[in-house]
Amino acid sequence: MDIHEYQAKELFTQAGIPVPPGEVARTPDEAESIARKLGGKVVVKAQVHTGGRGKAGGVKLADSPEEARAHASAILGMEIKGLEVARVLVTPAVDIESEAYVAVLVDRESQAPMFMVSPEGGVDIEQVAEETPDAIRKQRVDPRYGLLPHQAYQLAEFLYEDPKLQKQATAIVTQLFDAFSRNACSLAEINPLIVTPAGEMKAIDAKVSIDENALFRLPAVREYRDLDAEPESETQAREADLSYVKLDGNVGCCVNGAGLAMATMDLVKYYGGEPANFLDIGGSSNPDKVVAALRIITEDPSVKAILFNIFGGITRCDDVANGIVEATRRIDIETPIVIRLTGTNEEEALAILSEAGFSAYTSMDDVVEKAVQLAAQA
Repeated sequence: MDIHEYQAKELFTQAGIPVPPGEVARTPDEAESIARKLGGKVVVKAQVHTGGRGKAGGVKLADSPEEARAHASAILGMEIKGLEVARVLVTPAVDIESEAYVAVLVDRESQAPMFMVSPEGGVDIEQVAEETPDAIRKQRVDPRYGLLPHQAYQLAEFLYEDPKLQKQATAIVTQLFDAFSRNACSLAEINPLIVTPAGEMKAIDAKVSIDENALFRLPAVREYRDLDAEPESETQAREADLSYVKLDGNVGCCVNGAGLAMATMDLVKYYGGEPANFLDIGGSSNPDKVVAALRIITEDPSVKAILFNIFGGITRCDDVANGIVEATRRIDIETPIVIRLTGTNEEEALAILSEAGFSAYTSMDDVVEKAVQLAAQA
């Protein structure tokens, strides 16, 4: 779950990380009022779940409350990478002596948290990695012991030569790991971490992603979810207890089990197609879940063929077959559906589908190849 910058800064503040003050505005009038309260120059920043806000015109410097109002009026309602801006953060402008990048994320290879830091902040870390890879230091953290003091110091020492700045950075690195661990983050990023001319360190931007699987034990963090900022299809999937991720292809996939779903997507690409989604109906599906899954897939205009790949273990093939038939009764589906059902109650499922006028495959290769062909023909 992604959260907005102002929410990420709240988590950072709770961990003790120095963050400039700021308030959120939903109207130009509110932005002007906040700017007047803060005094001096302010920055008006679009709050959307994507990067590249500055390049898109979503971050503006204002010399006066009236200018802050004008900037907010221009930013509110604009679209950044397909997301509409519904609120802005108004925060004081700060003088910057230097910028650094500090982040902790989950490293899939080692299955442990990993810090990435660079003295070259304020730009995309991907750009730094490509152009000056030696400017990045990585440090894996053993989850049994957490971030050790000497590890935090080594990261700070890589960023700064001044002992006073090293001391501040050591504290911030430690606090960032605390925020990361306490809130079940998959990413906690400060870009940039700045040093002012007075030698003070501040996190003037923040990006945080939360592991959704941990939200059941984090009620306060769960309240940060912004339903308006996420695709409606993902909201519908979550409410139906489906695992769904929208992708850019044209073959809609409905599969049971994450492993089989990934294998199915790989096979779609192997046969020259592109999956339109990851959708796992789970290990104990029922017809209503299948109906919900088909409704979500068919609402995606890029889907040109629908692929069912079900290996029945706990999942009963006849439940899935009944869900497919029921969905075609409730929903006007013009997109071709290609089905593979094998496993528990396979014979009953094939009979249900046959009676409804559907045919099904038993070979995974055959069903995927057919779906890719139909999508290409459409």
